[in-house]
Amino acid sequence: MKSWNPLLKPQAANRRSGSLDLQERASGTNGAPGRSNPYAKTVSLTKGAWGNDTAPSGTAGVAMTMDDVVVRTTMTLGMVVLGAVLSWVLLPVDEENLNTSYGIAVGAALVAFILALIQVFTPKPVPALILSYAAFEGVFLGVISSAVSTYISPGVVVQTVLGTMAVFAGVLIAYKLRWIRVTRRFYGFVMAAAVGFLILMLANLLFSAFSRGDGLGFRSGWLGLLFGVVGVLLGAAFLALDFRQVEDGINEGAPREQSWLSAFGLTLSLVWIYLEILQLLSLIQGDDWT
Repeated sequence: MKSWNPLLKPQAANRRSGSLDLQERASGTNGAPGRSNPYAKTVSLTKGAWGNDTAPSGTAGVAMTMDDVVVRTTMTLGMVVLGAVLSWVLLPVDEENLNTSYGIAVGAALVAFILALIQVFTPKPVPALILSYAAFEGVFLGVISSAVSTYISPGVVVQTVLGTMAVFAGVLIAYKLRWIRVTRRFYGFVMAAAVGFLILMLANLLFSAFSRGDGLGFRSGWLGLLFGVVGVLLGAAFLALDFRQVEDGINEGAPREQSWLSAFGLTLSLVWIYLEILQLLSLIQGDDWT
């Protein structure tokens, strides 16, 4: 299954390399597989190893379906929500506990980042890693959301959730109607925009760490509004890449375990969109954005 999500590219490369090896062994050629589908020979080879036409349940012969993607994405997002709810309740952001709660949130974000990197560079999806990432990411989101709700606007979290759902639905509809076509050119444009965006945000973070205020000003004022909109649009583009990944996986007959990878990519994109919308609404509803 070809991964169009930039964060999942290393893992996809490993899978394609392994599939190519299996194809070469099955066809008896050196670098000239009989079919372009990376999973066709893999499934056939697995069936042959069992000596019958039907691979046993739980093997690579069971192809991924849309139901598999929906179920595993629901599980992963459910873990994010559970972590967020628990951290919201157990880690108050009042003046007495603010530093402790922020410290735990930052720690949870770092753990989630490390777990995500491990999964990205792991040849196969590991459900435990993906669900653990979701849980720690949820803790971070819960504390940040609670703080924004407490100090900026009580209704901003509900608005952010609704906004994230609206972006998801809009991109899904646009993708199904082929208003959005994920091609190599589209992927290259998204990659270039994402790299530039992340470099600017990192520079802004570094400047803000050594000076007062918002560093280069990319997260405040009118410039902050502009970058917030760009961030949401990038998140929507990542969703389109994820939808293409799911479509390719189902069409190519990818193993069922790859649905965890699809769930992981969709969760990453939705978390990105949620944070960008939260930042954008916080800026709009705050007192010092102008």
